[in-house]
Amino acid sequence: MTGSTSDRLIQLSSLLGLTGVGLGALGAHALKDTLSARPGTLDSWRTAILYQIFHASALLGVAVLNAHKPQPRLETAGYLMGAGSVLFSGSIYMLCLQIGPKMILGPTTPLGGLIMLMGWGMLGFCTSTTTKKE
Repeated sequence: MTGSTSDRLIQLSSLLGLTGVGLGALGAHALKDTLSARPGTLDSWRTAILYQIFHASALLGVAVLNAHKPQPRLETAGYLMGAGSVLFSGSIYMLCLQIGPKMILGPTTPLGGLIMLMGWGMLGFCTSTTTKKE
């Protein structure tokens, strides 16, 4: 069971990394003129890429830790990081491309950021677990 959770976290990490690199390249090349047309939009796109790639890497680390020392808190931390990254970066991408209602997407960005923070907080609680006594 634990191996499958780590596998799912690795798959999520891979998907975030893959799409992050792809969207980064898309923004730097095919969408550069579109994103540069409105002030600050290209910078917002880059911020979304940065956070997505960073959390893809962090999620991979969480998956590896969970494979070696399974803990429900690690699983939760990983899923929070993944979900937060999708909401945070995804909403920024959509706002940059002017897709979807701003009234929903605007609040989604900080909500995603809060969920990422919860993932990092949960990861911090993983260190407070008891260790085996010899």
